[in-house]
Amino acid sequence: MSTFSPAQIPSKQQKQKEFTIALAGQPNMGKSTLFNLLTGLNQHVGNWTGKTIEKREGTFVYKDHHIHLIDLPGTYGLSANSPEELLARDFILQEHPDLVIAVVSAVNLERSLYLVSELVLLPTPVIIALNMMDVAQQEKIEIDVPVLQAAIGLPVIPIIATRASGVEELLVSMNAIFDGKLNPAPRIPKIRPDHQEIQCQIKSLIAGFIPKVYPLNWCALKVLEGDVEVTQKIRETLPIESWEMVATILKAHDDAFLAIVSGRYAWIEDLIRKCVRKPPIGQIGLTDRLDRWATHPVYGIIILAAILGMIFGLTFSIGTPIQEWLETALITPFSSIVSSWLSASPPWLASFVVNGLIGGVGSVLTFLPIIMIFFAVFGILEDVGYMARAAFVMDNFMHMMGLHGKSFLPLFLGFGCNVPAVMGTRVIETWSARVLTIILAPFIPCTARMAVLAFLAPAFFGSQAILVTWGLILFSLIMLIMTGVLLNRIIFKGERTAFVMELPLYHRPNLRSTGLMVGQRLLAFVKKAGTVILAFSAVIWCLSFFPGASLDQSFLAQIGGFLEPVGRWMGFDWRLTVALLTSFMAKENAIATLGILFGNTSDMGLSNSLIAAYSPAVALSYMTASLLFIPCAATVAVIRQESGSWRWTFLNIGLMLVLSIALAGSINLIASAIGL
Repeated sequence: MSTFSPAQIPSKQQKQKEFTIALAGQPNMGKSTLFNLLTGLNQHVGNWTGKTIEKREGTFVYKDHHIHLIDLPGTYGLSANSPEELLARDFILQEHPDLVIAVVSAVNLERSLYLVSELVLLPTPVIIALNMMDVAQQEKIEIDVPVLQAAIGLPVIPIIATRASGVEELLVSMNAIFDGKLNPAPRIPKIRPDHQEIQCQIKSLIAGFIPKVYPLNWCALKVLEGDVEVTQKIRETLPIESWEMVATILKAHDDAFLAIVSGRYAWIEDLIRKCVRKPPIGQIGLTDRLDRWATHPVYGIIILAAILGMIFGLTFSIGTPIQEWLETALITPFSSIVSSWLSASPPWLASFVVNGLIGGVGSVLTFLPIIMIFFAVFGILEDVGYMARAAFVMDNFMHMMGLHGKSFLPLFLGFGCNVPAVMGTRVIETWSARVLTIILAPFIPCTARMAVLAFLAPAFFGSQAILVTWGLILFSLIMLIMTGVLLNRIIFKGERTAFVMELPLYHRPNLRSTGLMVGQRLLAFVKKAGTVILAFSAVIWCLSFFPGASLDQSFLAQIGGFLEPVGRWMGFDWRLTVALLTSFMAKENAIATLGILFGNTSDMGLSNSLIAAYSPAVALSYMTASLLFIPCAATVAVIRQESGSWRWTFLNIGLMLVLSIALAGSINLIASAIGL
């Protein structure tokens, strides 16, 4: 039985030793799955100091060791080619972790060992977690692990992170290193003998003039390799005459970079030749067979559309009944019970608690089953390896907007939440493509917007709810494409960028990691409901109650009256107009506000109250406006942060405001004209 526990809290009597582990690996190696498996809920996500790169850290306890685990950014190497690579190597060099666990893929061993070829040059001990052994077996790839371990000189632990297989053995090796019972002695990649002499010359020239955290051997190799950051630091500290000698050496051996890289690949090739046996050429694996359909230019689009349709179908067939049950079986009875408890209290207090707090927050909490379904399905799709295929098949559509398939990934994230969608644009290399993707990201209907649709569509359109919702979301995506095409031609002058993306092999999803992710996001949603939405519901109630004569004469009604001319164009009365306006703070606030404004008919249920008050044409107009209305405050803040300019932020707000009003009004006119 495993003795590690992400949630274990040490007693005061326990004498624990604290250690720091850095988790390193290239993208799509299963590093995040292993991180979630080890840390569970004891993790924190933020940004590295002074960087926009995400930082994930967590803790767990194994035997008498308290482990602080740092999930380094996914990198293909440790050169100065990207901020992620600089950050990963600087952490290892400057923070001196006690161990680096390098997560490599058993399926793509040649490629994933390149990072290891650089890690072994650093002073920190390394363990190799050979992940995806099940996928390798599926693809008929055989790896002789003992031979690999002997050839590389490092502990190599075969694992299947999605099943927690081999993790105990990984922790045993970790423990042995911490206790001094295991001392890895890695075999270092060699470079040509003539370049070894040059490296020794550079070592003698820079000795004593390098940062203390840099090993001398590594530093000399990086200078010879042409590493920009290391070379610049050496140049700043080295005496002029010494630097001139170094520069002369580098100029005379400008092929050194190729020699060093070739040495690393020769090191990898030797390891692979000794321990890896692949299936005969021409044999087609499961991934290739599935990709014939998933990446097909026609069938791939059909599959993607079917998957999105399945998500909406699950939402309405499973999520909506649960949502209705929560409203009728929990929220409404709870409101009645609290109302009876407060029957002897002042009327304003009973109204504040029942209509303001419970009516506002309770309506939003009924979204939980819908949000859970969205996050669970998207998490599984990403974990199984399908998301990269979705980006691939959408590449042609992205090119219409001067973007490429890589922009589809952050946009797809927007179905969960627009905030990580905007932050996800960091993976896009060119600035123009990144800014355009940032502007377009809020056009993707997030779970909060779709939850509003899921609340209103069944009430007004019954069995046609799925079709109406699908049509509205498709309409929103069409607006995204049309806006992107126009912005690209007018502002970005039709710029285009190339698209290179790795397609990971299909593998079983890690339901534990997916469940953990869903739980974290649901917890964040409940936290928001208990803080931001609760506070906002209290404010809305106050505005709707005071100055006290009646709801129609309240401050909220006065605000709605001021905006009524705009709302009337869309078919809204002041209540719908105010509800739309309050969605700026959080999209869920629209339902919370309606729950407060219709609190006097709470016995009917909010859905029935809305049906009695508005026509299907008005409901269709309101759902359109909700989908395209200006992004929430959190999204606006992150747009400003990621674009670095209020100009792009206000462009997004202005575009969405104009489109939402114009299109909602047009739909109201058309729907009313046909008698909807």
